[in-house]
Amino acid sequence: MATVTADHERRDTFRVSKRRRNVPIARTRVRKALANWGVDADLADDITLSADELLSNAIRHCRVTFAQIEISVSVRAGDLLLEVTDPDGDKLPELRAPSSDEEGGRGLYLVAKLADEWGHSHRQHAKCVWARFVIPNEVTCTD
Repeated sequence: MATVTADHERRDTFRVSKRRRNVPIARTRVRKALANWGVDADLADDITLSADELLSNAIRHCRVTFAQIEISVSVRAGDLLLEVTDPDGDKLPELRAPSSDEEGGRGLYLVAKLADEWGHSHRQHAKCVWARFVIPNEVTCTD
């Protein structure tokens, strides 16, 4: 459930197990939160696609067998922050331009193109890959 805090931050944070079948579930939850907050449909498409790519990367590259991956979407002061955190803190993502003959390898490249800013941070026994999107107009929470 999306929440509104006293300082008007809207946040939805949830966890999924490291299984490919959880990607559509997470995508739907992110999309629903964005819709409830009144985020523009085109921007919501970019954010949802980015969430899909970051979660897929975490599932594919996290070396912890039974990992729980945390997805957080928050809005504050005209910015939307998407964070995907997994417990494989030693393996950091690398942005690389995909070659035209590769079937994969475009996820992080795509996120970098869609987001206004992206990066990663090391946390105790975990890493967080994040993407920040500027929201052109203030959103209003309708949930």
